[in-house]
Amino acid sequence: MVRSGPEVADIFRRYGEAYRAQHASLSTAQRRVMTAIELCRTAALGGHIEACDQ
Repeated sequence: MVRSGPEVADIFRRYGEAYRAQHASLSTAQRRVMTAIELCRTAALGGHIEACDQ
């Protein structure tokens, strides 16, 4: 699968901490969703890379 550009997770990983600091009104649920997206496909959740073996 070829990535065509940044994904939401990439943006959250780069800017999420600053965004949360500036927007203290985020609900607990919103913060949890952001964190889950940031961790998506990382080693923390057992992420993997698909590649052709030939």
